[in-house]
Amino acid sequence: MNKKLILKKRPVGLPDEDTWQLITEDIPSAGEGEVVIKNHYISLDPAMRGWINDVKSYIPPVQIDEVMRAGSIGVVIDSKHDEYKEGDILTGWGGVQQYYTTKGEGHYKVDTTHVPMTKYIAALGMPGMTAYFGILDVGRIKEGETVLISGAAGAVGSVAGQIAKIKGCHVIGIAGGPDKCGYVTNTLGFDACIDYKNENIYKAIKNHCPKGIDVFFDNVGGETLDAALAALRKHGRIALCGAISQYNATDVYAPKNYLSLLVNSATLQGFIVLDYAHKYKEAAMQMGMWMMEGKLKTEEDIYEGIENFHETFLRLFSGDKRGKLVLNILEQ
Repeated sequence: MNKKLILKKRPVGLPDEDTWQLITEDIPSAGEGEVVIKNHYISLDPAMRGWINDVKSYIPPVQIDEVMRAGSIGVVIDSKHDEYKEGDILTGWGGVQQYYTTKGEGHYKVDTTHVPMTKYIAALGMPGMTAYFGILDVGRIKEGETVLISGAAGAVGSVAGQIAKIKGCHVIGIAGGPDKCGYVTNTLGFDACIDYKNENIYKAIKNHCPKGIDVFFDNVGGETLDAALAALRKHGRIALCGAISQYNATDVYAPKNYLSLLVNSATLQGFIVLDYAHKYKEAAMQMGMWMMEGKLKTEEDIYEGIENFHETFLRLFSGDKRGKLVLNILEQ
């Protein structure tokens, strides 16, 4: 049987267990030009919170009674498709379900001979692509610049900061708690890490970036963004990747230091990784090379069971995870 997670209501604030419903139905069969994929892993990303709001965005919202959207990777178990055969491993938008059919749109065949499946929904998937294009194309980092990364122990921030180090920047992370900060400096190689849970973030940024910030890669928003705005240098750039601190807020934080953009001739640019889809292969090859050379370290935090989706999803917002959050939805 096929287990799948259906959106049942649009939450206000943090989603509760009744936001979704787990249902069971027959495993689908492949029609002409289709494949059936047995999902192994799904990607859990902060953007999923926005996808269940009924608001205009870069992608249509998940509709009530639809399968919850998610990036995924799995194995073809039945094929009537010219390009894909049984046993092929495909990554795409499979959703939170154990089996599904697709004609292959938005799916890519990957080789897991030397790279585990989970890497293709992590550093070699959407999170890695977001970091790569966000720090290089939007942040436009240059050797010797000071770069600040919020969410530095997360799936995107950890990669963005390491790319900045590879490119010769002075990189400061922001993370929550001594364990995560230790991971950011000792394992990922950042020059320093600010513990926002135990430090005054304004004072800490001034201490670690006495001449100010050239580039801020932001995953958090809210007061963290405000603190970075106050420390921008002339012609500074902010790559607005996300604002996880605001996704469940019922009273959204309004930045107070936005005039720093004006007085410093600085820019704040939002971006959507889907706009770079035509360049994913280029980015994956480069990051794969960095990984083989030991210059880029990545980590997946893997949990088990489609039944545990809600509990695992909340780890995105509690901070109770490190690296890329992944859910194994195979039957155990």
